[in-house]
Amino acid sequence: MTLWKSVLAAAVLALASGSAALAARTDLVLGIPLEPPHLDPTAGAAAAIDEVLYANVFEGLTRIGPNGEVLPDLAESWTISDDGKVYTFKLHTGVKFHDGTDFDANDVKFSLDRARAPDSVNAQKGLFAAIDSVDVVDPATVKVTLKNPQGSFLYNLGWGDAVIVAPESADTNKEKPIGTGPFKFQNWAKGSSITLVKSDNYWGQPAYLDKAEFRIVPDAAAAVPALLSGDVQAFPFFQPDGVAQIEGDPRFKVVVGSTEGETLLSINNKKPPFDQLKVRQAISYALDRKAIIDGASNGLGVPIGSHQSPASKAYIDLTGEYPHDVAKAKELLKEAGLENGFKATLKLPPPSYARLGGEIIASELREVGIDLEIIPVEWAQWLDQVFTKKDYDLTIVSHTEPNDIAIYSRPDYYFNYQNPKFNEVIKELDVTSDEAKRIELLKQAQKILADDAVVGFLFELPKVGVWDAKLSGLWENAPIQANDITKVKWND
Repeated sequence: MTLWKSVLAAAVLALASGSAALAARTDLVLGIPLEPPHLDPTAGAAAAIDEVLYANVFEGLTRIGPNGEVLPDLAESWTISDDGKVYTFKLHTGVKFHDGTDFDANDVKFSLDRARAPDSVNAQKGLFAAIDSVDVVDPATVKVTLKNPQGSFLYNLGWGDAVIVAPESADTNKEKPIGTGPFKFQNWAKGSSITLVKSDNYWGQPAYLDKAEFRIVPDAAAAVPALLSGDVQAFPFFQPDGVAQIEGDPRFKVVVGSTEGETLLSINNKKPPFDQLKVRQAISYALDRKAIIDGASNGLGVPIGSHQSPASKAYIDLTGEYPHDVAKAKELLKEAGLENGFKATLKLPPPSYARLGGEIIASELREVGIDLEIIPVEWAQWLDQVFTKKDYDLTIVSHTEPNDIAIYSRPDYYFNYQNPKFNEVIKELDVTSDEAKRIELLKQAQKILADDAVVGFLFELPKVGVWDAKLSGLWENAPIQANDITKVKWND
């Protein structure tokens, strides 16, 4: 009897211990398709940087929430002057950077002044162009004065490019990022993974996870077995063509949400013959969006006709402006003096939407007489050759930055597009706070871009998330380029 009781007690204890171990799991391996070029969100355009560090390691005065809303972050509150030009931010106190240094208003001034400085390397320097001055009122109060009212100012401060960094560590953040977030950087195994661990002195609500490894899985074919084996528990941005192998498996959740990723056939507008409107229009008529969406996003992308997310209140459907029409495309090329067609290059970065979509688009353009040489490039090459040096004819990329239609007004942007009328609309939008007026201006801007056929507007990139069914807290949608794991936890 005594032996039986001992065995029973041992079994109960083992079961309880096993249950506790399962319930107490606090580690996560999260798969990402692209390795960031470095780890400083304030010094690079690559979305992969924010997808590891935004909200997790680095924080801003404000942050963008899972539904695209503006939330307080390092600023606990703010007031706005009657003329809309002076923002006074009250900061959280007792906040420390991960190296133990104190956060205060001086760090805010340093970060904003650094981002807008003449020698700034910030990829979104335009976000800070409206700032006239940044003044420290006291350690917990900072006053930002704008040159003119800016309706999107608080939203702009929530971008990854606007996170707050410390002067002591700003120069080394590319390799050893130091922020104020609930996770701190532990290790970067180049080509393999980036590991974050829970910060012990976080000022806000602590994270549930103790450790998170962002594992780089660039090959879509490797993602499915990594998930099925349990080596990786979550892919917030899963390749759409792998969904069929996961759907129906009760161990996983498949969540299809929206993004801010306008997927474009980008065109170098100053390079002949693309400097001719009729040539760009011919390209737009040659594109069969349905075939591209089916092949490049497993049919999950939403067609777009200009640069605005269909999830936006300001979105207008302009997909009918250039319906698929091979005859019309050939007619326009003839009018442009290119009846016999021409040759061009198509540089394709690594994502499957680009590589798969590029093959389809090359076939479609070949049908109207445009013979494309496909040139695969890695992200570092794309950023250098296409984005920076504008050395390209055509390329395919998703612009995942939120509410970024103003990029077409930038004089040195890689589209090489300039339209004074469009620039005036954006200039007025920038100083307008009234929502109804802003929506009307955004609609005008979309129409101008469509009329000018600046790029080939393809589709809004879907956010396909696949993760262990026991996980909660991962974002369904992607209003900003981020893998926010601050609320992620394992459930029984």
